[in-house]
Amino acid sequence: IPKVAGMVEGKNTIITNINAISSYLRRPAEHIAKFLQKELAVPGKLEKDRFVLNSKLNSSKVNEKIEEYTKEFVICNECGKPDTEIIAEKGIKFKHCLACGAKSPIRKLY
Repeated sequence: IPKVAGMVEGKNTIITNINAISSYLRRPAEHIAKFLQKELAVPGKLEKDRFVLNSKLNSSKVNEKIEEYTKEFVICNECGKPDTEIIAEKGIKFKHCLACGAKSPIRKLY
């Protein structure tokens, strides 16, 4: 997983490589942004190629949360591979593994 690149500007933390992280994890940047906002309890907004969090945060804390996101929404619970997609069935979201075919429910972010 690419490490978070960014800077602190005033009281904001700006993540400049959110699109690189989202393409590496094959998840929408909006989904990762929503997870980070909820887990870090910080409001933020996604701009073109960067994600602005309205608080001063150190990168190790943000990297830790991205690793948690990866474990919960990307890595397969059965085989441990990252070849998964998020699917919805009857309003419930599942992480479906394309490698072994396993399906496990995931929590909603909203």
